Amino acid sequence: MESNKKYWKGLEELNSTPEFVELSKHEFAEPVPIEEVLSGNGLMGKTPRRNFLKTVGFGIGAVSLAACQKAPVYKSIPYLIKPEEVTPGVSNYYVSSHEGYAILVKTREGRPIKVEGNPADILGRGGVTAQVQASVLNLYDANRLKGPMQDGGDAGWAGVDSFVKGELTAIKAGGKKIRVIASSIHSPSTLGVLAQFTAAYPNSKVINYEPVSYTGIIQANQNSFGKAVIPHYRFDNADVIVSFGADFLGSWLLQAEQMRQYVANRKNEAIEGKKMSRHIQFESGMSITGSNADVRVPLKPSEEGIALINLYNAVANTTLPGSKKISTVIDNAVILAAKELAAARGRALVVSGSNDVACQVLVNAINSLLGSYGTTIDLDNPVRKFAGNDAEFVEFVNELKRGEVDAVFFMGANPVYSYYKSKELTDALKKVRLRVSFADYNDETASLCNIVAPASHYLESWGDENAVEGYYTIIQPTINKVYNTRIAEESLLNWANAPVKDYYTFVRNTWNTVLTQAGTPGEAGWEKLLQNGVVKLADKPKGAYTFSHDLSAVAQTILTHSNDLAQGNKIELQVYENGTVKDGRHANNPWLQELPEPVSKVTWDNFAAMSITTAKKLGYEQGDIITITANGYSVNLPVLLQPGQAQNTISVAVGYGRSKSGKVGDGVGQNAYPFMSFRNGTFQCAVAADIKSAGLERIEFAQTQTHHSYEGRDSIIKETTLKEFLASPSKAMKEGEEDKKTYDLWNDYQHTGYNWVMAIDLNACTGCGACVVACSAENNVPVVGRDEVRRRREMHWIRIDRYYSFNGENNNEEVTREKQIDKLTNYDNVSVVYQPMLCQHCDHAPCETVCPVLATTHSSEGLNQMTYNRCVGTRYCANNCPYKVRRFNWFNYWNDSRFENYLQNDYTELVLNPDVTTRFRGVMEKCSMCAQRIQAGKLKAKMEKRPVKDGEIKVACQQTCPANAIVFGNAMDPNSEVSKALKSERTYYVLEELDVKPGIGYQAKVRNRTTETTEA
Repeated sequence: MESNKKYWKGLEELNSTPEFVELSKHEFAEPVPIEEVLSGNGLMGKTPRRNFLKTVGFGIGAVSLAACQKAPVYKSIPYLIKPEEVTPGVSNYYVSSHEGYAILVKTREGRPIKVEGNPADILGRGGVTAQVQASVLNLYDANRLKGPMQDGGDAGWAGVDSFVKGELTAIKAGGKKIRVIASSIHSPSTLGVLAQFTAAYPNSKVINYEPVSYTGIIQANQNSFGKAVIPHYRFDNADVIVSFGADFLGSWLLQAEQMRQYVANRKNEAIEGKKMSRHIQFESGMSITGSNADVRVPLKPSEEGIALINLYNAVANTTLPGSKKISTVIDNAVILAAKELAAARGRALVVSGSNDVACQVLVNAINSLLGSYGTTIDLDNPVRKFAGNDAEFVEFVNELKRGEVDAVFFMGANPVYSYYKSKELTDALKKVRLRVSFADYNDETASLCNIVAPASHYLESWGDENAVEGYYTIIQPTINKVYNTRIAEESLLNWANAPVKDYYTFVRNTWNTVLTQAGTPGEAGWEKLLQNGVVKLADKPKGAYTFSHDLSAVAQTILTHSNDLAQGNKIELQVYENGTVKDGRHANNPWLQELPEPVSKVTWDNFAAMSITTAKKLGYEQGDIITITANGYSVNLPVLLQPGQAQNTISVAVGYGRSKSGKVGDGVGQNAYPFMSFRNGTFQCAVAADIKSAGLERIEFAQTQTHHSYEGRDSIIKETTLKEFLASPSKAMKEGEEDKKTYDLWNDYQHTGYNWVMAIDLNACTGCGACVVACSAENNVPVVGRDEVRRRREMHWIRIDRYYSFNGENNNEEVTREKQIDKLTNYDNVSVVYQPMLCQHCDHAPCETVCPVLATTHSSEGLNQMTYNRCVGTRYCANNCPYKVRRFNWFNYWNDSRFENYLQNDYTELVLNPDVTTRFRGVMEKCSMCAQRIQAGKLKAKMEKRPVKDGEIKVACQQTCPANAIVFGNAMDPNSEVSKALKSERTYYVLEELDVKPGIGYQAKVRNRTTETTEA
């Protein structure tokens, strides 16, 4: 166990900055405004006992006595005729699909309130991403369009239909072009609709557009193997994984599936079976994937292609033109990666996040030499979810400029925001006679259209998806339409005068073919589909693929691009897609805006990530505003000092800088899409840039990473290497620890029947944050906004702590913080560990002993409970909690207009879970272990006259985790999954020396790393 390594959440903590030290002195991030409360009539009048406690407890903290105000009274009207399928207080579940993942939609009294992964889903196996979890909130967004629009004003569907049909008829007769610009379409029914539309209007064409493109992979496979597809990667079949900038645990391709596959070879079974995979990551900016790698090597975008050439040469034992030395560290790492890949031939995998065709062709060549096709790469059953064509879209813009297009339809695409030459597109659109958008918001593109036909939310619609070859999922409505919207496919069928204009019928007809192929035709097959949600056809047999391409020309193309990026004193800028708002389509979702970005822990903003060494050289500090100029575009962004960032590079996330996304997303961050370029037929994400100080005042990030301090305690993270663990598990886990006798001040609890506990595997947790959003949705956790996060007032019940540590330390030597900083000054060689932190439900909970009104108590089932009606807001419990997991409601965030909260309208309140009380100002809250789910599971078992089955009750964070990092259950059952997990030799308890007997055990982080790779 690397017990002498020092772990730090951020540079403030590592360097003990004056601001960090000052803020850490206090229980909360700002002093208590006692004088303001005591002034005026604060304590002057006669006050009942409860109100007095509120005054001296909560009142002091929140600067008001208004928490005692009488709650409003609402009159309810019962059902006159109750719907057969609705029982008040009982949830209904419907299968559906979103972003390719099969899901279950939980509804209460006819309204969707929660999205879960469908256990039958072959991709996530019940786990989904943060974006899928947050999608239910968009259904009730008051910023959605309420109905169709024409020329900027409200219109009716009949008038819109008549106008569009007339225009299309005239355009068809005139012979000018009609274009449908669609986000990647992977729905069989939608493809069928578009086929009928293009048949009705032969001068039309569908162009797939993705702002974050995978055209490079598609075109490379066409060039290499004659198949224009994205392969289905099998990370679970790989013993050695080498990635060049592919964030496959974050935003690259099928995140949930790839996360599940990746951790399959890194959990207990793999570790104990000595089959843990090896992962080496080369990248510029610190990504989720890079932070989880066994070995991470920072390199510039200009060096990535050269490193690929060097890797090919080492694997093939040849010399391609363009091969050259980069640096000792990178060159050694490439040689090491080549050796390990060759040793794992047939079970090796090389991937690249580049959208450059030449780089992807070279990756194909390496994988072909390694025998990866048919084992770790499946070309026969490819991914269908992404299908952008960059060259076709650029040609479409040229057609607009030439005046050749008279009608354009935007379907799930917003290129006016995301196209790198937005002004050029905006000006060209003015020449188009009919401009139609199906956007559900009046976004940047829709606002330039003369017709907006808002599409229904997927939870209001019928549809289907085909994310991977042979795998189909159904979309079905779970609620009547909230607004006067219509699914885009139905509009197209209507305007094409198709024989079937009802989209439900069209979907049924499409599925008749699929169900027949699956062997379940007819009504019975349809009903089974609506219950299961998925159909999986047999995989296509493995084909034989022979790589064929002129690699000398490929290498020369890579070298030319590399030289263009490495321009003297310019900085290399890379734009990327982060794990929260992604490409910008989720910008108006407050759950995702307030979700800390996994690595930086910044919320509500994007930034220019810069290495500490580069920042010192250029004279910048955290929060300084710099002006970045490239491609004739300039923008001001704050500097974020990022350990692990490649020197002389900056990374900026796309998806921000929206101007017409809605109340939440508008004006958040800056738009980085104009920094992209078009080169060799694809959009490129790296460019040489100039930077200078903007001369503006330094800003403070809404950054959560150091908000909850452990006061210098260092028994938080346990980490070891596979070699050390296999040699002696007990020694690896206890190295550096002292055996100390402990004394209990309280008697042990006698649990009767149940003792609810949890196990969290740090080797499985990738830090994605899906659990944070799932918890917020399940437990009505409020969003507080950027300013409140800056004040350390975020309300999340579960947080993902991110810890850095320096690599290359002598683990047998006591290393002081000062010596450590002096020893490694460039901050390039750091490791990252993620740790989910929530209420530990301690059996000897220190919070329980200090509450003066018994608002927090211990249950007979091992849970630390909160009684909100008793809480008077003294906050003693938060002060006495060593894990800092309690959250205080400084305001009524639900209805205080100062916070512009997403729940301040009648529609959005429908997303609230009625099984969980919404908390009011002055009340402490924290993780309840989803007590409502525990009670529901126990009640169901009681009604069926049986004990609760292991795994029957899943808490929200556990249920959504694609990596299965969280296990919850009854410790009284020795055969339960959680009992077995807690018996693992890797299990430890955070701050175990305090003897508070936490109910959550963690399994130590294990890296498949050797001394050789650490030094490399």
